[in-house]
Amino acid sequence: MQETIHHYDDLLRMLDSFLREPAPFWDEFFSDREKSVPIFVNAPDENLASYLKSGIITCGRVLELGCGPGRNAIYLAENGFEVDAVDVSKTSLDWAKERADERNLSINFFHRNIFDFEIEDGKYDFIYDSGCFHHIAPHRRISYINLIERALRPEGYFGITCFHQGGSLGGSAISDWEVYRKGSLMGGLGYTEGRLTDVFHTLKPIEIRKMIDQNESENLFGASDLLTGLFQKGIK
Repeated sequence: MQETIHHYDDLLRMLDSFLREPAPFWDEFFSDREKSVPIFVNAPDENLASYLKSGIITCGRVLELGCGPGRNAIYLAENGFEVDAVDVSKTSLDWAKERADERNLSINFFHRNIFDFEIEDGKYDFIYDSGCFHHIAPHRRISYINLIERALRPEGYFGITCFHQGGSLGGSAISDWEVYRKGSLMGGLGYTEGRLTDVFHTLKPIEIRKMIDQNESENLFGASDLLTGLFQKGIK
């Protein structure tokens, strides 16, 4: 490969090469379904369930970014949403498809890097991300935000669950510049309420809070070391 930068995309790919290659890592991560990983539980995020229960989020077309084994995509499909779910790991998508088939659910799963996923403008009423954004390198953050703004319809909603800075599950407090000095996201970048509001400043914040811990009997996933946010796109 020629190491020459002609275009902005060449610059992004160069910066990508300094950090972990995502697909092989995540295929390995999801290969052992029996290991003790909190997000392997087959239950939706408690904050996602609260959005539906309160009536803020109603049935429509939804996109899940980094769907993993499909627990949130499945929950949304069970509640009447038309669901597109994308992930870079084929291993996780195979698991998600098995879970969906067990429930006879129709979900459109896509094996893609989210930055290579073609999306028509204003297609989605709701976009949800549980655990993808904190693994996005700083140089890809602008592309991520542009994706959200382009794909959401006016007055559509964006929900996110990510590492809280300094949390026990992850949440590195290093600066954006330090990511490149170290050549690592240090397991995932941590966010605070203020930082999350600043990153998504073009969207209207509806709710930003820590996740609420859940026990197994509630059939929901919740861990207070994670931060949740719900935002709304305005009308231009």
